[in-house]
Amino acid sequence: MKRRSFLKKAGIATAGAFVLPYILPSGRLFAATGTRKVNHVVLVMFAGGLRNIETVKQNQSNLMSTMLKDITPFSTQAGIVDVLPASPLGSNRLQQYGTLMKEFRFKQGPTGHFNGHITALTGRYSMAEINLRTNPEVPTVFEYYRKHNDDALTGTGLNAWWISDSLGPYPALNYSSYPGYGAAYGANYIQPSSLISWDGYNAIGNPKTFTSDEMVLVNKIRGFCDANFANQYAAESVGVVNTESERAQLDAFLKELYQGVSSPGYTGWGFGSGMTNDLVNIYYSEKVIQKFQPELTVLNMQDVDICHTDFTKYCNGLRKADWGVSHLWNTIENTPGMAGDTVMIVVPEHGRNYAPNTVVDAYGRAAYDHNSDDTSREIFCMIVGPNNVVYQDKVVTQEYGESIDIVPTIADLLGFKDRIPGGLLSGSVLNEAIK
Repeated sequence: MKRRSFLKKAGIATAGAFVLPYILPSGRLFAATGTRKVNHVVLVMFAGGLRNIETVKQNQSNLMSTMLKDITPFSTQAGIVDVLPASPLGSNRLQQYGTLMKEFRFKQGPTGHFNGHITALTGRYSMAEINLRTNPEVPTVFEYYRKHNDDALTGTGLNAWWISDSLGPYPALNYSSYPGYGAAYGANYIQPSSLISWDGYNAIGNPKTFTSDEMVLVNKIRGFCDANFANQYAAESVGVVNTESERAQLDAFLKELYQGVSSPGYTGWGFGSGMTNDLVNIYYSEKVIQKFQPELTVLNMQDVDICHTDFTKYCNGLRKADWGVSHLWNTIENTPGMAGDTVMIVVPEHGRNYAPNTVVDAYGRAAYDHNSDDTSREIFCMIVGPNNVVYQDKVVTQEYGESIDIVPTIADLLGFKDRIPGGLLSGSVLNEAIK
């Protein structure tokens, strides 16, 4: 199959930045004992804290007009963007390609972004506090996949990618400190939106040509950043290594990205200066998917976290995140090697409070935090994929499923769930969505 024949020695660099992603050495992979349902899974940690009230429970205006159906269409509201580029899915809606579980739950632990991410990526609830230098205590989905999957790949592990919107603690979620797992089984990690902003894209149309003397400085900066990643996020016994061959391939891919964003008339899918960090993260995720056809890709979005201080911008971020996820699915379904063989799971890491805080934005709309009330634990989950794997156009309205079920479901889809040691996962496969 094509997934077994892609380049083993390759990587990715973000346009306009000197930081290269780290490429971790591979560990030994176990022999095949499971049955796969698909060969590719994409997990989208959706948007950075959403209330179901503005998403699957909307009763006034559909802020998610490309993903959701059967709710009131969007109506113009002061300050909220009412014109988006044409829907990537035409007249269809994303939920028609799978199952929407409206009453999903993040049941335990602080309703913070770090804890929500840990839960979705490990299949275990966590009470951990944020610590930039602390990896999860139990294995991540990347480690489970790379240690127990049925592919005979060895080398750089380009079949697993973690693409995060913001830096902070998120690189540490790549792998755990659990005995027998760790850095050798981590995914490739890139973090586009903190390395380049949309203003950076505007400058790419006239990229700077460095002199040989300037390139010496550039390489020093690159080396410093690589070393910084190594010191903070990789086990000392493993480190971070990019070979000369890998660097050459990174440079080639970087050139491809430059050519894409600097082409005449490029406007970022039609958003122009309205391109958000979430959309930038999706853009690079699509480039990874098109280049490498990974078996496991995880990305997150965080722009709607502006809801703490500006509800109107929260709504605008939600509108664009909705459009971007549908665009991502359209890209998957038009990428050879991924089309018809991919399941995409879309789930917020947590919700938001029912009651507002004291901040009011310029349009008179109150802002909302996420402090572990019942509403902040209400989320949704949408799973889309081939009709022989995922129930199509199905809506689950009763309370069903929780965050710890994501990892077991991914493991089931990729055929390695039964090889994960007993006691590590506490959730179940989402059989209301998966056949």
